[in-house]
Amino acid sequence: MRDAAPRLKGLVEQLLGTPVPLRIRAWDGSQAGPPGAPTLVVRNRRAVRHLLWKPGELGLARAWVTGDLGVEGDLYTALDLLSGLLWERAEDAPAPARSLRDPEVRSAVRGLLAMAGPPLPPGPPPEEARGPRRGLHTKRSDRRAISHHYDVGNDFYGIVLGPSMVYSCAYWPAPPPRGTLEEAQRDKLELVCRKLDLTPGRRLLDVGCGWGSMAIHAAREHGVSVVGITLSQEQAAHARKRVADEGLTDRVEIRVQDYRDVPDGPYDAISSIGMAEHVGAQRYLEYATALHRLLKPGGRLLNHQIARRPQRDESAYRLNPFMDAYVFPDGELAPVGTTVSLLERAGFEARDVESIREHYALTLRRWVANLEAGWDRAVELAGPGRARVWLLYMAASALAFEHGRLGVNQVLAVRTPASGASGLPLRARTWN
Repeated sequence: MRDAAPRLKGLVEQLLGTPVPLRIRAWDGSQAGPPGAPTLVVRNRRAVRHLLWKPGELGLARAWVTGDLGVEGDLYTALDLLSGLLWERAEDAPAPARSLRDPEVRSAVRGLLAMAGPPLPPGPPPEEARGPRRGLHTKRSDRRAISHHYDVGNDFYGIVLGPSMVYSCAYWPAPPPRGTLEEAQRDKLELVCRKLDLTPGRRLLDVGCGWGSMAIHAAREHGVSVVGITLSQEQAAHARKRVADEGLTDRVEIRVQDYRDVPDGPYDAISSIGMAEHVGAQRYLEYATALHRLLKPGGRLLNHQIARRPQRDESAYRLNPFMDAYVFPDGELAPVGTTVSLLERAGFEARDVESIREHYALTLRRWVANLEAGWDRAVELAGPGRARVWLLYMAASALAFEHGRLGVNQVLAVRTPASGASGLPLRARTWN
């Protein structure tokens, strides 16, 4: 008798105390759940073991990454339906807590254990970042975390990001989504250059330079000299080749270097685009102080950074278990107000904060489409597990930006000199 799906659905609903909004298809071919909804495909009993051993996001992630769990139908709809149930519970509307002391919960767990069968537990997939987390955000741990995320292969990132090789939020025209991803990324780089008031002969430090796109654009279009720094050997090699191909080796230097080790300030301007999320709360003031030291008086900083919503109790903030284990080990997000406060504590004067949250949702959906279109090649390059990690993280992130759970902000700050002359126009945003 094929009854695994209705049994699984009933036990999960008994455990959670709420209906499962997706259709379920189990390993025996049985199905249960609302017709027309996306289907959660439970390919084998090991998927249930993953969920029992690590309930919540991490168990779901392990089952997804190993291919034991899949989705048929629209992935965005499936994640949206799951978000309130398991994936990202809103702080102000948590799911009702259920204790193992509850007889229904104990009964459901026993039923799921019987369905899962031996052995228990399954090991984590190789894509999961493991190892000691002591000494958080030391230079060594930061190099290891950056390598985990960025040293996946430049060709793999080329599939996801497209020819621009820019791994941060693009800047789309209104109304979106006119134009190509490459045009929107070029417009973002140009926006940063205009905010920094880059002109020929000035020196720019690009912190977290990625594959060199910002450095190349600033040197080629604005005539500045650029030092780009990254902790990723693969990024640096690719960026140097691009710089050479553009004939810009006399104006662009790419270094594998920690921001704490840059010796040759002062710079006229600093760009930090999608890098500060890796710094960590306990190091953020050190990061901001280091950038302030590297700027000349009157110099500008453009800090482009993802933000989370503030919590009622900030001490309760914890790293997202899926993102920490599979995507950005040790990555931390802060509310934008915290970021601005720490920049000002380091000596900066914050002059402009621009939220471009909706732009990131559009960007992520384009990256997902690129990955899906190049799926077979991506799997060949990075393996099926890594490809599934990137698909899940980008689709879930797109929804988080669309629903306002995440934001992204460009903070323009100045190392204002003692004279008080900021160098900015009386009317802000003349760069638009």
